[in-house]
Amino acid sequence: MCARSQPNQGKWRATAGRSGACLIGAVAAAAPAAAQTTMFDFNNAPQYTPLPIDLTVGGITAHFSATGQGYSIQSAGAMGFTPAGFSGNCIFPSSVFAADLLVGFSQAMTDFSIMYSPQELGCDDSATMTVTAYIDSQFEGTNTTTAEPPGTWPTGTLTFSSVQAFNRVVVHYDARPPTCGDWGPIFLADNMSVTPSPCTGASVVQQPSAASACRTGSAGFGVTAAGTGPMTYQWQRETIPNSGIFVLLTDGPTASWDGGGAGVGATVSGSSTASLTIAADTAHNRGLSAAHAVRYRCTVTNACGGASSAGAQLSVCTPDFNCDGAANSQDFFDFLNGFFASASGADFNGDGAVNSQDFFDFLNAFFAGC
Repeated sequence: MCARSQPNQGKWRATAGRSGACLIGAVAAAAPAAAQTTMFDFNNAPQYTPLPIDLTVGGITAHFSATGQGYSIQSAGAMGFTPAGFSGNCIFPSSVFAADLLVGFSQAMTDFSIMYSPQELGCDDSATMTVTAYIDSQFEGTNTTTAEPPGTWPTGTLTFSSVQAFNRVVVHYDARPPTCGDWGPIFLADNMSVTPSPCTGASVVQQPSAASACRTGSAGFGVTAAGTGPMTYQWQRETIPNSGIFVLLTDGPTASWDGGGAGVGATVSGSSTASLTIAADTAHNRGLSAAHAVRYRCTVTNACGGASSAGAQLSVCTPDFNCDGAANSQDFFDFLNGFFASASGADFNGDGAVNSQDFFDFLNAFFAGC
């Protein structure tokens, strides 16, 4: 039976044995009824097609790709014989040079196995194969195996099981047979089985907080999500204050929804992450304005659901000219100093020129207060 993952120096490392009994263990492992093993046998994959390729079975999409000169979909008997346990189509090496097989999944997994056959002719031992699992770019664990019994194009089953979910694996030819003299660093692969992680829908466990900023400052919002990874994030802004109508945000300048005037707008970053920032583009004298003073929210999603956060209000205090956190007489004097010096920062309305209109616009904002 396949052993579950155990912690190893802060990482999770699988401790499965070598034999194909691991595949049976994966099917019978204790798990919620919804987590059922799915088999990719490649028989319906288009023959002669080189990787990369996407295949979908039982609602799970697997993206197959490779390093080096890669692999293609071929008949398991393409070389005039069929390795034990193989049938129909399989993943076939495109050259005699070693190449990793890469598989990404549309949802998180807890169990993986794949049957393989390395190029070995009359050998008394077999190559070491390795599978390494990741959740996005984060390492989750690894496992190795050798084919038993060895011989000519022997068949082995490479497995990985973990209580920590993963969504991609790398299958790697790790080491040649220790004593065999007639071998090659290539392998065929067939009958990949995976078990999805019991999926918990995405939810927001920490809502974004209201924020405030001055015209030349910045504001940030953040959320914390829970659920089965991987997660996706998408921030939205309210079109009109308190309207409840939200539209998607994208990274970049906000001039298009500021009114589009020359020099008007700020910059959005992090719109597809857990943290959103809206900042003045001081290099081009583009500042935050009343157009930015709306609510912002984030939608988080995963493979089995999504949720939107509450809206968090951004307040913009434009008359706080010196950005000290308060609008007072010092802001008035600081603006006047910049105005009479024709400093670019005194271009209050962002029209590209420091003139009397900036003076009147600042006065209107100053007496309106924050």
